[in-house]
Amino acid sequence: MTVAPMLGWPEVDESKRMLLEQLKSFAAGEIAPKAKELDETGRFPTEIVRQLSEMGLMGMMVPEQWGGAGMDAVSYAMAMEEVSAACASTGVIMSVNNSLVCAPIEKFGNDAQKRTFLEPLATGRKLGCFALSEPGHGSDPAGLKLAAKRVEGGWRLSGTKNWITNGREADLAIVFANADREKGHKGICAFIVDTKSEGFQVSKLEDKLGITASSTAQLFFDDVFVPEANLLGKEGEGLKVALWTLDGGRIGIASQALGIARCALDASKKFASEREQFGAPIAKLQAIQFHIADMATRLQGARLLTWHAARAKDLGQKYTKEAAMAKLAASEAAMWIATKAIQVHGGYGFTKEYVVERNFRDAKITEIYEGTSEIQRLVVAAQELAEIRGA
Repeated sequence: MTVAPMLGWPEVDESKRMLLEQLKSFAAGEIAPKAKELDETGRFPTEIVRQLSEMGLMGMMVPEQWGGAGMDAVSYAMAMEEVSAACASTGVIMSVNNSLVCAPIEKFGNDAQKRTFLEPLATGRKLGCFALSEPGHGSDPAGLKLAAKRVEGGWRLSGTKNWITNGREADLAIVFANADREKGHKGICAFIVDTKSEGFQVSKLEDKLGITASSTAQLFFDDVFVPEANLLGKEGEGLKVALWTLDGGRIGIASQALGIARCALDASKKFASEREQFGAPIAKLQAIQFHIADMATRLQGARLLTWHAARAKDLGQKYTKEAAMAKLAASEAAMWIATKAIQVHGGYGFTKEYVVERNFRDAKITEIYEGTSEIQRLVVAAQELAEIRGA
């Protein structure tokens, strides 16, 4: 990916440019060659995650004082695209640790929590997961059933969480539980939970269509004790923590989708230039050229929306709508581009020998997790209509 200056936007400074160039080389040389094996075996890419940690990429936006790289959201989006273009499973592992675990602790945690939890997460000594969804509550976080009961010295958590990325490998989990059902969403609290706690169990691993090298787990909490010191943010403000976190998370998943789409487009351009029919490369055919043009246009449009959302975050502006737009556009572009990539490849694209088959499977989840496309549309519409009411 070429990092080009944009009108009205600050250029990526030299240190960031060097990191991104280093990452580009690492992704091409170390991640991409392993992606097929990781997809086929479902093996967690431990050695790759360790190397990403050494490069400062597991806590990109965390301030340096807490062990992070101290970079901005635009750089993070660029890095996420690069990693995901090589391996979407590795991309989502990186995204969850950055966007869904480090970010809320840095935003809502106290200094003691940052020293104890954020620093090892940002430096890659520990890995985190984000436990919000439940068997009956995915798109409705206000209806959580996992219970938090106050006891002497802390809380006891009981219940189940579903669809948790990094759930099998995580050392720490950001867990959302209902401490008082009568208060509705104001009864929800956020906790930092050590996954080695007694009563914590990975009860199921999902056998998935795509992103197979990242675990997706069901977590069971059997009266798990959480010290009072591990309450993240204020009591009753858990939903606020969750929604703020998801805004940033959507930038990460949008960037993952961009990487998947870019991989599919690059593979299609290469294949079209090499595959011959009727005595010439199929890239000479107008039908194929139209596919390539549309794929490239959708990718760049989604990329600009994603960078726009990241830029708004960097400037301290409200970016809920922008993040939802980015996630919606990028995920649907990824699915559309991956579908067209198979069409460009013809029968070859339907085989596991070619990367576009994996791109197609990996792209689908980006339209679902961290808020489905339907939820993104509701978020965008609510923000747009609120602007009218406020006018």
